[in-house]
Amino acid sequence: MIRRAITPRNDWQTKVEAAGMSYHTIDGAVYWDESACYRFSAGEIDAIESATAELYRLCCLAVEEIIRKDRFAEFRIPEEFKNHLKRSWEEDEPSLYGRFDLCFDGSMPPKMLEFNADTPTALLEAGVVQWFWLQDRFPEEDQYNSIHEKLIASWQTWPHQVNLLHFASAAGSAEDLFNVRYLMDTAVQAGMAVQHINIEEIGWNRASRCFVDLDNKPITDLFKLYPWEWLLREEFAPFIPVSGIKMVEPAWKLLMSCKGILPLLWELFPDHPNLLPAYTSEAELSGDRVVKPLYSREGSNIRIHRGDEILASQGSYGTEGTICQQFAPLPCFDGNYPVTGSWVIGGEPAGIGIREDLTPITTNNSRFIPHYFTEG
Repeated sequence: MIRRAITPRNDWQTKVEAAGMSYHTIDGAVYWDESACYRFSAGEIDAIESATAELYRLCCLAVEEIIRKDRFAEFRIPEEFKNHLKRSWEEDEPSLYGRFDLCFDGSMPPKMLEFNADTPTALLEAGVVQWFWLQDRFPEEDQYNSIHEKLIASWQTWPHQVNLLHFASAAGSAEDLFNVRYLMDTAVQAGMAVQHINIEEIGWNRASRCFVDLDNKPITDLFKLYPWEWLLREEFAPFIPVSGIKMVEPAWKLLMSCKGILPLLWELFPDHPNLLPAYTSEAELSGDRVVKPLYSREGSNIRIHRGDEILASQGSYGTEGTICQQFAPLPCFDGNYPVTGSWVIGGEPAGIGIREDLTPITTNNSRFIPHYFTEG
């Protein structure tokens, strides 16, 4: 694993926009950054792929533990929502995707930092934009990237009939909208009928006891790029269990996306090579550590304790509580700290995207850097 400084393509902005990504520059700063790339060996890619499959297996076992032993309180799940979540798991409601954030330096086993199991983004840039970059810059090399193909295959083998699949995202977020539009396109390529709606526009028909769109058509199946923990705070949340609506991601993915999964995984699988020690109390972990809210987004409210130094990010999360995880130093390449985002599509490893920053805390403004790998 090495970081290479390279020359961006001529008129790269136009090329990236042609691939469907308009948010390549955010507030004047480059987000899609092709002035560098990461090169992996085939063996390193194999290590990431194997770790991803293993971690997803462990997370599924952890969800089974939570449900079987009624450990919902550790995840701050509202009492009135427990049965719906259990039913979602027991009926094996399908999951489309998720993204593990891994600490990986090319030599040590990949370590799980967290699992973006519910509403991961950076999908378009990982699945499409960096693939076109590869064809232009390193067509003789390969890329760990079957994201697009696996998305289409997942929709094609969806386990229940879907007459119309609604896709929802919050109004005003260009990044969310373009991620959702990309997913809509993969569903269309799989033969599905789709329709977009802003999450704020979804209504409730009291007579029919179902959610409806702006044309008052029932919403039976909904992909929502909107976190489950936010949904449960909405006024219409009590209607979700009685509506019969099927959501992507399903309710059981809330447990995997909660940082509370990290200490549970360590409890169930101590000393696993792909896990970091993690606990529900900061007092249980001495030395360098990271304190994370149970529910947080985009690197907010993270606190890194390293020796006598504390590096913290601001935000509005943390009211539900925190967990503590052993600090894993990210590799540093010329002052850049990369996190390897490893995708799971339809329950299978599917590819990676690299996000890097000038600090060890990855945020929504951290740059996306393309990658390739060589067989040698």
